[in-house]
Amino acid sequence: MSVNGATTSGELRAHNRVRLLRAVHDGGSAATRSRLTRELRLARGTASVLVAGLAEDELLHEEPAPEHGRGRPTQVPGPHPRGPLALAADVREDAWELAACELGGRVTVLDVRPHDGTPEGALVPLGEAVAAHTSRLGHRVIGVGVALAGPVRFGGLADIAHLGWRSVDVPALLGLPRPAPGAGADGVTLGNDTAFAALAEARRGRLRDVRVGLHLHVDFDLGGVLVVEGRPLGGASGTGAEFGHMPLDASRPIRDRPCMCGATGCWGMDVGANALLRHAGLEYGGGRGREQAERVLATSEEAVAACAAALGRGIAALVNAHDPEVVTLSGHGPELAERAGETLLRACEPRLMAIRRDHPPRIEGSALGWRGALLGAMESVFDVFLTPEGLERWRKTILTRVPTRPAGEM
Repeated sequence: MSVNGATTSGELRAHNRVRLLRAVHDGGSAATRSRLTRELRLARGTASVLVAGLAEDELLHEEPAPEHGRGRPTQVPGPHPRGPLALAADVREDAWELAACELGGRVTVLDVRPHDGTPEGALVPLGEAVAAHTSRLGHRVIGVGVALAGPVRFGGLADIAHLGWRSVDVPALLGLPRPAPGAGADGVTLGNDTAFAALAEARRGRLRDVRVGLHLHVDFDLGGVLVVEGRPLGGASGTGAEFGHMPLDASRPIRDRPCMCGATGCWGMDVGANALLRHAGLEYGGGRGREQAERVLATSEEAVAACAAALGRGIAALVNAHDPEVVTLSGHGPELAERAGETLLRACEPRLMAIRRDHPPRIEGSALGWRGALLGAMESVFDVFLTPEGLERWRKTILTRVPTRPAGEM
């Protein structure tokens, strides 16, 4: 008999090593060994052997659990101090952030820099920073995940319309290997910031254990993606997280207004920082004006109400089409909903089909704030690593590396 395809004792052990590490990672390194043993339905002896082996491979390290009265003390498995690190970057329209992420999801920010909006100005310095930190951290770096503020086709070609990026070869400018279709190559994963934010929300936020959810990320403009069984739907070429470029706002007086993406009447032109700046009569586009947009968001009821109404109308169209259980908002979305929630709902509810209006989905702000895209980039790296093949590569690295100075303190 096989268990998830495992037919030998060695394959079963490899399968259970992945299951245990995945549980530690997804649980934020907070669950005790006894709880993990119970939830994974492992024999106590099996769990002890697995944890010991993972500790020997510098993957796990146990700390005593906090005392809670009588009973046998237990341990909490967490990341090994010399364990694997995912480098994750969030490349926004005007700046990027680079972080090192441990098993379990703890983030240490390494670098934050503004950029000029050009591909070279944004990506070349980021690639140099990735190379420097990879050299410093050594074998601990298991991969690099990069979130970008626009669609990213398989192979790493990015299009960020409002920055004028067209078929930008992201791996070449970063100096990283080119990802293969549908997977990370040499631990490199590239993706749309909305899709990565949705992935993080499904793993660590309000879409966890939600079968069908809708995630919308509001920054300078709007991105959105359907999340099914914990996975954002990426589309045939990996560029599926683009609900903001659908003509969803039927109340817009200028339905044929051109968008820089090449389409007309895009919903995202009326939601986000660019829309707030336009409502306030300020210059917008090209990743400019974040601070001004945030001031408009905090002070202009009229601009906020206009954005919230457009957001509500588009949400209604997507709910009618996809029947999600929950709609989550990240970026500026939660503040729009907080400051103009009644306006959003008044725009949304009349446009729902009667069967949707009877049982509307919850609309909730992200549990992860602005950190979602970065965390999603991290998750994409650990998804490649937390496999029998990924752990075997790590084990061979541990066995063959030459001891030198302590590897890469963050």
